[in-house]
Amino acid sequence: MKKTIITLLFVALTINGFAQKNERKDRIKALKIALITEKLNLTETEAQKFWPIYNAFQKEADMLRINAREKRRNLDINTITDDQAKTALNDLLAFEREEQLLKTDLIESLLTAIPAKKIILLKFTEEQFKRQMLDELKKRREKKGSKN
Repeated sequence: MKKTIITLLFVALTINGFAQKNERKDRIKALKIALITEKLNLTETEAQKFWPIYNAFQKEADMLRINAREKRRNLDINTITDDQAKTALNDLLAFEREEQLLKTDLIESLLTAIPAKKIILLKFTEEQFKRQMLDELKKRREKKGSKN
């Protein structure tokens, strides 16, 4: 029953393809929060500790991804010099190291808030959410492609 409700909620909130970008981001975030809340089944005490840690991590991870994306956008593979390519590779490696450190810090912080088993469940839940989002995107693209 819960699975059906989550699926219906997920589909209902993602159907409107004409929403503005921020509204879509907010809806996606709400869906993710709902799925995490359901799957982790946090106690009130756990939730009070978990969400500030998780939200801070998400904010930092988003900023890190935005910065990395900006650097990639400024690269033109057709005109880049070898030195510029080496710098870009170093930047990429630095981004990946920083991302890994951020994930490590998240786990260490979460261990003070929730049991290790729930942290692993969080990882599985995040992966499930990504799969659902990619499946929904694929369905939309196929539907859009069949209209043309």
